Amino acid sequence: MWLVPTPIGNLGDLTYRAAEVLRTADAVACEDTRRTAALLTHLGLSRPLKRLDAHTMGRAPALLAEWPRLAYVSDAGTPGISDPGAELVQAALAADIPVEVLPGATAFVPALVLSGLPTARFTFEGFLPRSGRERRARLEAIAAREETTLLYESPHRLAATLQDLAQSCGAERAASVSRELSKRFEETRRGSLAELAASFAAEARGEFVVVVAGVSAHQRAAAQAEQAPDWTALAAELAQQGLGARDIRDTLAERGLRKKAYAYALAASESAQAGTGQTEG
Repeated sequence: MWLVPTPIGNLGDLTYRAAEVLRTADAVACEDTRRTAALLTHLGLSRPLKRLDAHTMGRAPALLAEWPRLAYVSDAGTPGISDPGAELVQAALAADIPVEVLPGATAFVPALVLSGLPTARFTFEGFLPRSGRERRARLEAIAAREETTLLYESPHRLAATLQDLAQSCGAERAASVSRELSKRFEETRRGSLAELAASFAAEARGEFVVVVAGVSAHQRAAAQAEQAPDWTALAAELAQQGLGARDIRDTLAERGLRKKAYAYALAASESAQAGTGQTEG
């Protein structure tokens, strides 16, 4: 079985090897038979087409048994990336059928390079969950991540996702949005998440890849400083409540302060005692 990448826009991106595999395959499984038929017609080929998408993946074992030289294509790009191709690979491996994946087109690699953001390390998120706890968790993970993050988004959800990213990552976090890669109206916009959210506030058209910069060490330190308690004020408040130095130290340690807990506790306790004219026995 072969997984064959197909162009994400420009038909000239189909490789010679991909065309040769489609020519020699016994059958071609695909997400959309009409779309794949148009591609085969462009290549001057005629092959049996078998629909195999997220709703019909249950027929994969039977197709693999019937067509030993099966080629699988998704609607666009490399099968197995944000489409049911990964399930087909699992079915083939379970049946001890050799799998060959051809290199070829995919949207997130050119979007990453076009973004101008760091490329040495990155995480591909695919499509975010539409709502709920899982979406919030993924957004929080993106906000905390040091490496660049890439995700796909549909046109009618792009504006909401950019707003959510700006809220989670910070309005000034650098990002880019690429649309219609390799097609006539290809475009990449770069800027802060706030700027991009405003730019795409109205419903957009096309297929989108969003690229978000990782959090820098400076940004992480600043965020941690904002979230850190005022240990001096907290220790003073505990001392005013009548706690001794040891109890103040233990309370500060429980709330996350380790190395200097006793120093804060002792200073607060001595200040409180000086104010009341008492000493700790």
